[in-house]
Amino acid sequence: MLYYLHLLTEWFSPLRVFRYITFRALAGAGTAFIICLIVGPWMIRMLRRLKMGQPIRRSEAPPLVIFHGKKEGTPTMGGVLIILSVVISTLLWTPWSNGFVWIALLTMCFMGGIGFRDDFLKVTKKNTKGLGARSKLFWQLAWVVVVFAVLLIWPTTREQCRQLMVPFLKDPLIQDLGLIGTFLFLALVMVGSTNAVNLTDGLDGLAIGCSNSVALAYLVMAYIAGHAGLAKYLQVPYIPGTGELAVFCGCLLGAGLGFLWYNCHPARVFMGDTGSLALGGAISIVAVLINQELALILVGGVFVAEALSVLLQVSYFKLTGGRRIFKCSPLHHHFEVLEKERAEKEGRDVEVVETMITIRFWILSIICALLGVAMLKLR
Repeated sequence: MLYYLHLLTEWFSPLRVFRYITFRALAGAGTAFIICLIVGPWMIRMLRRLKMGQPIRRSEAPPLVIFHGKKEGTPTMGGVLIILSVVISTLLWTPWSNGFVWIALLTMCFMGGIGFRDDFLKVTKKNTKGLGARSKLFWQLAWVVVVFAVLLIWPTTREQCRQLMVPFLKDPLIQDLGLIGTFLFLALVMVGSTNAVNLTDGLDGLAIGCSNSVALAYLVMAYIAGHAGLAKYLQVPYIPGTGELAVFCGCLLGAGLGFLWYNCHPARVFMGDTGSLALGGAISIVAVLINQELALILVGGVFVAEALSVLLQVSYFKLTGGRRIFKCSPLHHHFEVLEKERAEKEGRDVEVVETMITIRFWILSIICALLGVAMLKLR
C-alpha cells in the first residue's frame, strides 16, 4: 500500500524511495519485527488465558518426556503472530496488484490454517495426534491443486512452471515436464518443504532460526529473478514481478526475528503447527514462483536432513522389526540425546545442551543458505 506513495514524487521527491524493492524489503522486515515485539506479549497472555498449552509426547518418545516434560503447558499456536505480522507488513509494503505476492500470502495462510486446526485439536484433546497425517496431507494436496491450476492458467507462469531448472545450469534441464510431471514435482516441493519445517520444530528457536536464514537466501534470489539485468548477468530465469517476493521474504525474515525474541530458550511461546506449516508453505511457494525449487535442497539443507532422518528411521524400524538408526528422530533429537548423555557422564550442565544443538543447527543453516546464494554465480 505504501508503495503507491512514490506516485507523489512530483510533489515530494524523497518519496521515490518507495519504488525500490530493496528499501521496501528492509522496511517490511522492520515492520514485521516491530509488530511481533509489540503484539507478542499480549498474544502470549491471551494463549495462557485460553489454556492453549503444548502437550508433550509421552508414549511415542520417552526420552523427550525426560528432557522436555517441563515445557508442557507452554503456550502454543504462536504461529498466528508470525502470520499476522507477515500479512500486515506485506500488504503495507507491496503493490496490491502483484499476483505473486497474493499467491505467496494465500499459501502461507492456508498452510497455517491447516496447522491451526491441528494445534487446536491437540490442545483441546490434550494429546499429540491432532488433525492426523492423512487429513493434513489431503488439505495440503488440495492447496497444491489450486496453486497448480493458477500457475497453468496465469499467462505469466504458464510456461516457466513446467520447466525443471537445476542449479549450475543456465538452461532448463527439462523444458516441459508435462501436466502430470509438473503437478507431482509441485506437490513434492510444497508438501515436502512444508512438513520438513514442521519436523524441525522440536527445540526452542530451532525451526524459526533456520527459517530466517532460508528466507534471507530466497530474498536475494527473488530480487535477482525479478531484476532483468541481474537475471541476465547471472543467467537465471527472469520472471517479471517476482522481485516483490523479496519484500515478502523480508517480511518473513522480520517476523521470524521478532518471534525468535520470545521463542529462544527458554521459550515463552511455541509456534506450533500453525507457524511451522505456514513457514514451510511460504518458503516452498517462493521457491516455486522463482523457479528455484531444487536450490531448496541446499538452501534448506537442515530441513532436508531432518525430514530424511525421520524417513530413514521409520523405514529402517519397519524393515528390521524394531531396530533404529538414530537414538531418536528427527535428527535434532538424536544429537540432543547424545549430547545430554555425554554431558551427564562428564558432569557438565545438561540444561545448556538444547541451546548448543540449536545454535549448531543455525550455523549449518546459515552455511547452507550462503552456499545456495553463492551457487547462483556458478553456471
